[in-house]
Amino acid sequence: MGGGSADSVPPIERAQMGEGGCFLETAGVEASAAPRAPRASEASSFFRKVRYLFPLLLEVPAPSLGVPLQVTAEVMNVGVAHSEVNPNTRVMNSRGIWLAYIILVGLLHVVLLSIPFFSIPVVWTLTNVIHNLAMYVFLHTVKGTPFETPDQGKARLLTHWEQMDYGLQFTSSRKFLSISPIVLYLLASFYTKYDAAHFLINTASLLSVLLPKLPQFHGVRLFGINKY
Repeated sequence: MGGGSADSVPPIERAQMGEGGCFLETAGVEASAAPRAPRASEASSFFRKVRYLFPLLLEVPAPSLGVPLQVTAEVMNVGVAHSEVNPNTRVMNSRGIWLAYIILVGLLHVVLLSIPFFSIPVVWTLTNVIHNLAMYVFLHTVKGTPFETPDQGKARLLTHWEQMDYGLQFTSSRKFLSISPIVLYLLASFYTKYDAAHFLINTASLLSVLLPKLPQFHGVRLFGINKY
């Protein structure tokens, strides 16, 4: 009673107003035993940890004292997934796809160089012709998609080149795929020393993949070839 220390806190003997206008009875409860409210710095630190651990899966609301933690799932794909209806429209914009393309052409050239009875001009002409043949087949002949898409069959009659970037012309991927056969053609012409036979073969091969890439031939089927 009178001889108590100054540090001791007497019990709370009065009622406190709670939320909603109701009274909460706290008589006989030591004040030191009351739960300590979380500090703002602790709440902020907790929310930062949650955001760091789950940056893609969870969306954490801004920290506020007195509000319970609510974690809601964010509607999005995880990792490298995307929301494209037709992945053919963006595959050439994927990270590293241009480098992989250049490496494959280089490997083809090295394999042809390793064949002993092929001369240097023949190797460069074969590299150019095989490259352009593969490009013509996969970009300008094969239509549709290798997977099921919910686009109501819109891509069924379109080649891969016509599906790229949703048909938008002069994008970075279209420029890259148009310049690469030209560069290969110039290299083949140089290393064949502009021989007439090699020059005609390489020129015809270049035109077979360059003309279909022109905007004027977008969706055009000459003589009804490959129309359906």
